[in-house]
Amino acid sequence: MSSSSSSKKLHVYGGKASFMTWRLHDVLYVAKHHWIPCVFAMGLLFFGSVEFTLGMVPSSSPPFDVGFDTTRSLHLLLASKPKLNTFLAGFNTVFVGMQITYILWTWLVEGRPRATISALFMSTCRGILGYSTQLPLPQGFLGSGADFPVGNVSFFLFFSGHVAGCAIASLDMRRMQRWEMAWTFDALNVLQALRLLGTRGHYTIDLAVGVGAGFLFDSLAGKYEESKRSKAPTPNGTKEAFFL
Repeated sequence: MSSSSSSKKLHVYGGKASFMTWRLHDVLYVAKHHWIPCVFAMGLLFFGSVEFTLGMVPSSSPPFDVGFDTTRSLHLLLASKPKLNTFLAGFNTVFVGMQITYILWTWLVEGRPRATISALFMSTCRGILGYSTQLPLPQGFLGSGADFPVGNVSFFLFFSGHVAGCAIASLDMRRMQRWEMAWTFDALNVLQALRLLGTRGHYTIDLAVGVGAGFLFDSLAGKYEESKRSKAPTPNGTKEAFFL
């Protein structure tokens, strides 16, 4: 930054740096009306101290996962009851089918392609990231032929497509004010995440990023739609395949 631009900024603040103009009532105002950034600021300080004082997990040891610790009793239950594990895996596969059906329905039947575009973005990005860093299968993984993808085939761990797809569907339901469906999907998504942790089918970070990916790619799909709204029908009178 040039000295002239710096002097202009100082001139705006009366010749003082911004923080030198702060008063107690300014701080109290921020704490009251912008408490969310304040909470995150405290989180920055807390986890900064944790990060610099916590011992690293040795390369010879399995990863530490707080979700695995939390669901240890569920893991032991499912390990001791294979039929229950298979039943829950089958139920989860049905739930994934519900997600896919809803996302395709919004495009093919309702003519609203945003959720489908979002799912396409998400799936491709997940494939790239999952292939780029292939995480080791968690110790104690409880597989099932009834789980999705069906047949105990291999899958990418990072990030969870189960959770991301559900988040995409739920966000679309909220846009359409289908509140009961959205809350139902959210509740099933939480149960799905607990089962995935209990079976060691995903690390906790896979699930957390899956939720974030759902929001991110839904937003990107919305921006993509906005960029195409001004596009008129093609000269021969047909419309683009996504916009029926």
